[in-house]
Amino acid sequence: MNTLTPELEERVARTRQEVADLHAELVRYGLVVWTAGNVSGRVPGTDLFVIKPSGVSYDELGPENQILCDLDGRPVPGTPGAERSPSSDTAAHAYVYRHMPEVGGVVHTHSPYATAWAARGEPVPCVLTAMADEFGGEIPVGPFAIIGDDSIGRGIVETLSGHRSRAVLMRNHGPFTIGKDARDAVKAAAMLEDVARTVHLSRQLGEPLPIDPGHVDSLFDRYQNVYGQQPATTPSTPGAHSLEPSQHHS
Repeated sequence: MNTLTPELEERVARTRQEVADLHAELVRYGLVVWTAGNVSGRVPGTDLFVIKPSGVSYDELGPENQILCDLDGRPVPGTPGAERSPSSDTAAHAYVYRHMPEVGGVVHTHSPYATAWAARGEPVPCVLTAMADEFGGEIPVGPFAIIGDDSIGRGIVETLSGHRSRAVLMRNHGPFTIGKDARDAVKAAAMLEDVARTVHLSRQLGEPLPIDPGHVDSLFDRYQNVYGQQPATTPSTPGAHSLEPSQHHS
């Protein structure tokens, strides 16, 4: 039975709409094929998140068929969509939300260039200023894990804890990204595919040149705290997963 308060219902409704809409961005940026990918978003201020149903085409997704889950990945009874099976990656998303409370959004895709690096089990080296800006260093590789339980979530948390990157390449599987909210995690997924492609192309020409770690730190600090339209408050020094709002590179 649904016992959500009207105020919570409103927050859930906003999150449902956002998560449903963001799946179209995965298609727009060429990050998914068929139904192989998912977006989830934490309902702000709660221990609940919204995720897509399993195996449903992106053009059939709407706010009414997104699934509201608790942090154990169980659909909340009596809520729209609860009768459907949630994404096969729900346990992984739930594990991330339980263990990384600063995370408000999780995205999984099989975008081709990032997944190619994952198939090699090789980190994407930080050889572009855009990578330093967005990820604060290389894109790390997480362990091989079987789909269906929280093994993938464990690998994500173990790899990204204490790391500035908001993206991880799960070995032989594909990329997962995190963000301060679902939109931020989708942005990270799009930026990851872009740099994975560019670094791959660079390696066809020769060995890419690394960026000095001090310059990486400086670029990350500038992009996270200075670039774009910043609030009037004094910015804090970025740390691992500050997940502060960031702007596009133009």
